[in-house]
Amino acid sequence: MPGENLSRDEARERAELLTVDGYDVELDVRSAVGDPGRDERAHGPLTFRSVTTIRFRTRRGGASTFADLIAPSVSAVTLDGAELDPAAVFDGARVTLADLSEGEHVLVVDAQCAYSRTGEGMHRFVDPEDGEVYLYTQYEPADARRVFANFEQPDLKAPYRFRVTAPAEWTVWSNGAEESREGGVWRFAETKPISTYITAVVAGPYHYVTDSYSRTFEDGTTLEIPLGAMCRKGLAKHFDADDVFLITKQGLDFFHDNFDYPYPFGKYDQAFVPEYNLGAMENPGCVTFREEYIFRGKVTQAAYEGRANVILHEMAHMWFGDLVTMGWWDDLWLKESFADFMGVFAMTGATRFEDGWITFANNRKSWAYRADQLPSTHPITADIRDLEDAKLNFDGITYAKGASVLKQLVAYVGREAFLEGARRYFKKHAYGNTTLGDLLSVLSETSGRDMTAWSRSWLQTAGVNSMTPVATYDAAGRITELAVLQEAAESHPELRPHRVAVGLYRRDAEGALVRYARAEADVSGPRTVIGELAGAERPELILVNDDDLTYCKVRFDEVSLATLRAHLGDITDPLARALCWSALWNLTRDGLMPARDFVSLVLAFAGRETDIGVLQMLHAWTRGALTHYAAPAWREEGGRALAEGALGELRLAEPGSEHQLAWARFFASVAASDTDFQLLSGLLDGSARIDGLDVDQELRWAFLSPLVSHLVADEAAVDAELARDDTASGERHRVRCLASRPSAEVKARAWADVVESDALSNALVEATIAGFEQSSQRELLAPYAERYFEAIERVWADRSIQIGMAVVRGLFPSLQDDPATLEATDAWLESHADAAPALRRLVLESRDDLARALRAQAVDSVA
Repeated sequence: MPGENLSRDEARERAELLTVDGYDVELDVRSAVGDPGRDERAHGPLTFRSVTTIRFRTRRGGASTFADLIAPSVSAVTLDGAELDPAAVFDGARVTLADLSEGEHVLVVDAQCAYSRTGEGMHRFVDPEDGEVYLYTQYEPADARRVFANFEQPDLKAPYRFRVTAPAEWTVWSNGAEESREGGVWRFAETKPISTYITAVVAGPYHYVTDSYSRTFEDGTTLEIPLGAMCRKGLAKHFDADDVFLITKQGLDFFHDNFDYPYPFGKYDQAFVPEYNLGAMENPGCVTFREEYIFRGKVTQAAYEGRANVILHEMAHMWFGDLVTMGWWDDLWLKESFADFMGVFAMTGATRFEDGWITFANNRKSWAYRADQLPSTHPITADIRDLEDAKLNFDGITYAKGASVLKQLVAYVGREAFLEGARRYFKKHAYGNTTLGDLLSVLSETSGRDMTAWSRSWLQTAGVNSMTPVATYDAAGRITELAVLQEAAESHPELRPHRVAVGLYRRDAEGALVRYARAEADVSGPRTVIGELAGAERPELILVNDDDLTYCKVRFDEVSLATLRAHLGDITDPLARALCWSALWNLTRDGLMPARDFVSLVLAFAGRETDIGVLQMLHAWTRGALTHYAAPAWREEGGRALAEGALGELRLAEPGSEHQLAWARFFASVAASDTDFQLLSGLLDGSARIDGLDVDQELRWAFLSPLVSHLVADEAAVDAELARDDTASGERHRVRCLASRPSAEVKARAWADVVESDALSNALVEATIAGFEQSSQRELLAPYAERYFEAIERVWADRSIQIGMAVVRGLFPSLQDDPATLEATDAWLESHADAAPALRRLVLESRDDLARALRAQAVDSVA
């Protein structure tokens, strides 16, 4: 829609003109419980009434601007008491405000806004289990305008008052504390000045649990924070709110200990909501999370650690992002990189998850390494021209690379200088907006270092460096010189300053591979000698970036690589082992190690991996290696080997352990033979048993899925499973399973449901795509490669950006991994040079993944 994609220049011009003094937002969502059989294609979208009063000032007279609103209709617009014709001033995305006088103004917009099925704006969910309706809002970067009229940009902060009329039997929450409830009308306290994208409303018959947090400061004052946590009624029996509150309190203690700025937003509610597109969102006082963080069955400690990390990530945003907010999305990293870093920093410093940096090194950074090698890579401080750019920049660079660089910064300036810089930043810019320069200024003050060169190298250039050790030895076998070679890709040739630890490892008398020497050094330029290690005895393994201080791809010398092939499982330090696994995966992705060699290493050593998060990451990587990087002629053999190895480890795992659970899930995902399917069927019907393995409902779906996609189980079996699990989660599993069946008719229906229709919710679109794309069905999916390129521009134009992203990424024909698909992709890009930049970016990224896969397959084919 014209005007929907706000540009940076438009936002800058509007910010120069306006100051926003406050919002009063009145929403009437009683319509949410309307006719459940209503056909939106025939009658239009289901809507709710939204009346917004905005008080603002202009700095000069005679200027024109606009308010943002995406709504099916507007019934009235009033400016300073004068009625405006909605047909003349509202175009579907903007309300024109022409010829404004200098000074104060009051705008009132009365609109009918649409409930969302895509997780953008006011999302409406009907629980199939009991028919109950649940609402929640999700806005970032700019979907508050789907719920109320506003000035939708982060630097026009203002206080908000919400009044919500809802069914009397519901409960409603917002950012502010509830001030009154009269019948079905809730009124909420005025918020502090915040940006539009972090306002929130949650409404429905949610199950709600309360607690409280108290903190007494050195001056004797006490801070009391009411805590709340909520979920759908159907999930209440699974909701471990006590653990959520435990992590919350530990986080609040940690941030108060380190930030010297009391939590500023009153209460702290945490809502676990259905069909959520993200992990979570940092709405102050009303944080929203995807409900999958409420575990319906047994999960590993990695899942609990992941949830704790997200809770603390969002809590860090209360300071980095909510209290102090970036001026425009160029500086998105000012909140996301910091929250990603501080989430792990707090988790390892304040909770039971003391090994969180291992997960960060092995899991989170792999996301960053991939993103930083795509053609769309960008500096951490990005060039965000408009809202579509912003939407796509919630990526591995803004989050994980940024957090990695902050970890390196802490090593560079010191922990206390870094935290003192944060304290000054909060106090100086509270309730305001900032840019990169504001942060660098306080860090320069507290560290005594000129941050300009560091920023230029780390924040304002793109790409990832590689580091390789080169050692020479004397006749006695001692190191005469150990140097680290730093390299960069031709496309991004920047060599950066790194604070790096280099570890030397060898086997001890018991055969354990242990570190016996370590040195830290500042690595810069193409070659840096680590003088401190001269004279050390010959190592069997040299590990660059030991302890994971910096952000780089680690390479090995030939001796070290040979040691890992034979003794990777003998490394006793779990972080060092995780770093080696990560480095080996990067070698595989880069076509420097055949995929079958990586698979062999996993089969040889993954069974000895003690860190459950690392093990589960290895499982995911290995599936990726087999699907995308292995030579086609070896895939069947490799698949059999993986299934046999996974089953062997499953039977060897300690009964009832989380490792047993992880291997059970992995076995199901790689099951390849009739014997494998017979065992899965037996575990489902009870005729087979593995000691200690509790086949709960979530595991049942994991076992049923491969049976359906290989035609061992039919639609009746899926329906029977849904009868056992007639819930929202069960429905998503059902949709995915049915779309996975190897039938041309099934694939045509799934394609039509996603591409030709907008009837499915965001969650069911994702489930359908996940079922549609099956690596065992390459030939069946081949006809859709051409249809993909015919459809994507129309999908991007007609659907919301969230659904557009899901379709363009999820249905790219990556399984048609041959040069013809690469040529077809290049042909589309060449003939669609004027397509939306965000759409072209998604296609370019998928093209790069495909080209990488073909290079890796070529390497594997000659192994």
